[in-house]
Amino acid sequence: MGALQSYRLRVQRRRWRIRAFRKRRELNSIADRTKHIRRGDILVFSTLRNEKIRLPFFLKYYRDIGVNHFFIVDNGSTDGSAEYLADQPDVSLWHTESGYKRARFGVDWLNWLQMRYADGHWALVVDPDEFLVYPFCDTRPLRALTDWLDASSIKSFSAMLLDMYPKGRIDAEPYQAGQDPLQIANWFDSGNYTITKNKIFGNLWIQGGPRQRVFFPDKPAKAPALNKIPLVKWDRKYAYVSSTHMLLPRGLNLVYDEWGGEKASGVLLHTKFLDTFTAKAAEELERKQHYAASVEYKAYAETLQDDPELWCKWSEKYINWRQLEILGLMSKGNWA
Repeated sequence: MGALQSYRLRVQRRRWRIRAFRKRRELNSIADRTKHIRRGDILVFSTLRNEKIRLPFFLKYYRDIGVNHFFIVDNGSTDGSAEYLADQPDVSLWHTESGYKRARFGVDWLNWLQMRYADGHWALVVDPDEFLVYPFCDTRPLRALTDWLDASSIKSFSAMLLDMYPKGRIDAEPYQAGQDPLQIANWFDSGNYTITKNKIFGNLWIQGGPRQRVFFPDKPAKAPALNKIPLVKWDRKYAYVSSTHMLLPRGLNLVYDEWGGEKASGVLLHTKFLDTFTAKAAEELERKQHYAASVEYKAYAETLQDDPELWCKWSEKYINWRQLEILGLMSKGNWA
């Protein structure tokens, strides 16, 4: 990268950090338990709206793998999500009625909270329908991964977003609060992915899977991005640029290739496609708070009228992380 481009990225990072600092005024503290955070604690950051039905399992899953504290921004929920979260002893909660879109789809809010609270901690940014799977997650806690990353001087960890779906209609089996969503949505596309490299930021751009196959068959370039860098050893000088797809400094995006092989990576099991999805898609389409004039949710609304099935004869049933590594969707790198 030339000196001019490097300078421009430094300026851009400073601009995102200043923007996040200003956006802090939109956040109202509901439950501040940050005084209980200890040095070395692993933190989760998330923005949500009307996700109460998902929250019991979401919190349990991440507690079980070793997360110590949750930072949640509630964006105007009306289903009791805020009240439920405010009662959780390991959750610090903020509320805002401000526009999700005007906060760069929540990135500004979370950038501020990470600047303020995550410096020196491993920070994981996930949505309530995303579940991190990493090498050896069936036998080792998340801290084993972060300790190894620290020992290897690796500051960021990638995880491809893998869309999970049921066999049959999305609304065929109702989801219950506290239930593991993978009991219902346990199929995925094992192939059907394209990868390009962003020359400016250095990150990989991954698209494909059932959302491209079913909702964007004629416009595959408009399908959602599946590349994520959700786990970072945070420094207050860092900033996410676009969701968790990429961040600055640029070196944090170089999460796949290394000298002599490939870096360890994981998968985010994305359980969006439950029976709750149709109502959620209609709500978000009406709000018009998503990327590119909500083009993604327009595609959902148009296709869902025909009750589509995401399952096809090439679908693969999820077993465990080792299956995902064999399929080339994640890697343990040189972590033995």
